Amino acid sequence: MKSSESYFVAVCEDILEEAGRLLLEIQESYGRGIDPDSINALFRSMHTLKGLAGLFGHEDISEISHALESLLDDIRLGRCEMTDKAIDLFLKYTDILRVLVSTPVEERGETGDYIREIESFRESVKKGEKGEIMEGLIDESILRVLSEYEEHRLKTNLSEGKGIYMMSPMFPLTEFDKSLGNLTDRIKSSGELISTMPTTEDAPDGSIGFKLMFGSAETLDALSDMFEHEVDELVALKGAGPVAAPVEVPKVEAGAEMLKTTTSMVRVDINKLDRILNTIGEIGLARHAIGRIWSEMAEQYGHSPLVIDIYKAGQVLERKIGELQGQMLEIRMVPVGQIYRRLAQVIRRYSREVGKKIDLKMFGEDTEIDKYLAEEIVDALVHIVRNAIDHGLESSKERLSAGKHEAGSVTLRAFQRGNHVVMEVTDDGQGINPEKLKKKALEKGLIGADAELKDKDVMDLIFMPGFSTTEVVSEVSGRGVGLDIVKDRVAMLGGFVDVESEKGIGTTFTLTLPITLAIMKVLMVRVGNGTYAVPLSSISETLSISHDSLQSIENRKVFNLRGELLPVTWLKSVFDIEGDAGTERSFAVIVGFGERRMGLLVDELLRQNEVVIKTLGEYLEDIKGLAGAAEVGKHETVLVLDIEGIIEECTARRGALHV
Repeated sequence: MKSSESYFVAVCEDILEEAGRLLLEIQESYGRGIDPDSINALFRSMHTLKGLAGLFGHEDISEISHALESLLDDIRLGRCEMTDKAIDLFLKYTDILRVLVSTPVEERGETGDYIREIESFRESVKKGEKGEIMEGLIDESILRVLSEYEEHRLKTNLSEGKGIYMMSPMFPLTEFDKSLGNLTDRIKSSGELISTMPTTEDAPDGSIGFKLMFGSAETLDALSDMFEHEVDELVALKGAGPVAAPVEVPKVEAGAEMLKTTTSMVRVDINKLDRILNTIGEIGLARHAIGRIWSEMAEQYGHSPLVIDIYKAGQVLERKIGELQGQMLEIRMVPVGQIYRRLAQVIRRYSREVGKKIDLKMFGEDTEIDKYLAEEIVDALVHIVRNAIDHGLESSKERLSAGKHEAGSVTLRAFQRGNHVVMEVTDDGQGINPEKLKKKALEKGLIGADAELKDKDVMDLIFMPGFSTTEVVSEVSGRGVGLDIVKDRVAMLGGFVDVESEKGIGTTFTLTLPITLAIMKVLMVRVGNGTYAVPLSSISETLSISHDSLQSIENRKVFNLRGELLPVTWLKSVFDIEGDAGTERSFAVIVGFGERRMGLLVDELLRQNEVVIKTLGEYLEDIKGLAGAAEVGKHETVLVLDIEGIIEECTARRGALHV
């Protein structure tokens, strides 16, 4: 039962995400004329959701979906207009449905008010049917085989003065789906496909024919040049010449062969993928054991044929495990565009609530990230865009007086940088006022009156718990909640968050995340008698440094790295462990990004490993600086460092972590 409910939730989320994408398309284009394909696709989404919910016994979701489906049916048949209010209603109820889908049945409230609101709206926007009278224009044999929707689209095309045309292609059964798809795409590029009617009349063995009726603003001569199939004119363009004789359309035979389509896509629970990755990790341990056995046998027996066979088997196993890991990671990857579509819905909806015009731009939607990370980072991104709308962007009046474009700009950008995915949220608003930040921090007692802060330190104040410059609480910006939740979420995922702002120009939030947390490449380091794993994705370089080369500035140890004074700390001080005593040199592991970089001093650099990270459990999860644990080598367990947590802890403790 649990697995079936998980399947229901997963499929519903996909349907609602697609519905949200279609709503954005409709919102962008309906002012220039409704795209019937988008309306139809949204109608099918609600129809599918209604049927699925009914099948799984979720009557409340099924009833809401049915009400929305009926409203969409009226819109696509021309009984209702698609308006701003209609789009707002659909956006509202896709959110409501998303919440209901993820909420257990016993915890859901009464949904009768939802149904009544949708029905009331539907009745208020209904209009009388209007359209062209088709008697004498279109042959009755054609009209008899049209559905109500197709008849409505035919009337709409006639009312717009378009010509009505018929094409009768014939394709081999083995490839008709691809050929028909290509042809219909070309028709849609020059008009609207009104009806597709399959027929077997006069079709040779192994072939199937179609009657394609479409409307277009192109002339018959122009269309004849565009297509290799003959085009017949049913109704000429208004003012384009005489009406051609009607073309009789044969009825589709009841026994016409219907071919099903197939797909190679399979839905898989990500928890199952996690279990497979754990198994791969354990196989990797067995591979390392084989390598150790080979090494010991080579020392004892030399390179005998048996020892060489063990070595070759180990090499093949290592190569295949690597391939398997890579393939599993590919399965887990999803495009960032999935996240951006959700953010686009948030931006469109909240821009209406606050009455601000927003120009949304998106780049890098094809950049891929682990499915788990994609889901976990959504809340943080939503919080950032809400703040951009409420605090960052000025009103239209303020923007015009400042010499800016009336509509504010929000840009979502994603790209890959090494083993990381970088997501940026940029607005061209008023920017962050450093003086206002300092004043607020002084009022809250977060800094002293004589504190000398660099611009970067001032910007970091907005990430402090409870810090907010909001004077009036807003539903959009999260009721005055600070951005500390964003930083905590990103840090939990092994990433970094940074902010850059210029007063009057705008603000950019940059989130840097590992591509995946499933399999992590790490550098093994030794501190005293302990071994620790440092994620390679957080390391920029390693070097050996002399303790004499370290300097002290404001009670902090720093190292001059090619002209940059880099803060350093002994890893032994972070976790209060005993390291090597009396040494004059240490290895420095340079970690972090941009200005948030530091050197971790360790006793020895050991080797690189690929590990499957495991959580520490509830008892140890609150320990700062630890991301998890991993099993390596001869069934040895090591702790994996949380670099963001260590940098945060060292920054807070300032110069306390030194020899």
